[in-house]
Amino acid sequence: VASCGASPRLTTQVDTIIHTFLVVDSNQTSPSRMHDINVIGTMNLFAAASQPESRVRNVVVKSSTLVYGSTHADPVWFTEDTRRPAFPRLRVERSLLEVEGYVRDYAADNPHVAVSLLRFSNVLGEDIATPITRALELPLVPSVFGYDPRLQFVHEVDVVRAIMHVLDHDLGGIFNVAGDGLLPWSEVAAICGKRLVPLPPVGRNIVAAALSRLGVDMPVELIELLTYGRGADNRRLQEAGFTYHHTSAGAVHAYAESANLRRAVGRPLAYRYQ
Repeated sequence: VASCGASPRLTTQVDTIIHTFLVVDSNQTSPSRMHDINVIGTMNLFAAASQPESRVRNVVVKSSTLVYGSTHADPVWFTEDTRRPAFPRLRVERSLLEVEGYVRDYAADNPHVAVSLLRFSNVLGEDIATPITRALELPLVPSVFGYDPRLQFVHEVDVVRAIMHVLDHDLGGIFNVAGDGLLPWSEVAAICGKRLVPLPPVGRNIVAAALSRLGVDMPVELIELLTYGRGADNRRLQEAGFTYHHTSAGAVHAYAESANLRRAVGRPLAYRYQ
């Protein structure tokens, strides 16, 4: 198995690729570096996997529901085939969409390979750090004034289980991976025992940049999400036999319990989710 962003060497006789190295936090690195990792890295990976000597038979790519964006014109639920209502404005969204284009091209050119593209919703778990978890760890949790968006979550255990499910069943295609249900952001904060502090609804890019300079990780895509929310239809993967261990609400409750325990014992996070 070749995982993350490394291109498989043909001499290793790789038969399975799990590509988990996509950057989904625009504050994590520079725009050019994000393009190099997401787009150029994926292109090189598939170039190696397309060689005549390649023995690759399964490919799983970890994408994100960020590809749907967050706007006032969004449907309540995005299916895997729903077209975006607006052109992607954010660099991270454009880079992920470009990656998905390479995935589709590779799948079309290699029908003998089971290619699975998994679009994960907002991931919560005991051992990961994301912009959302860092926001929930602040004394006052940021929100956007006048908005209480409905959000969807998936537990880290179901992330791993979904990857293993598509591999075990040689499933090809595009699948949303998200727990059942949507929760208002105010309810998420309440479950975590936090109060909301509103940010101005205009000039979100300026607000995001100002917060970043103060050490608060609030990328523009998170502020957009906290304005309009997002829901992904998860039925396709369930119809393929997958069952979730956690609903969206269950993932939030599990995260809150682990966060309380971490504050009590001072145990640091073991893994930074990308």
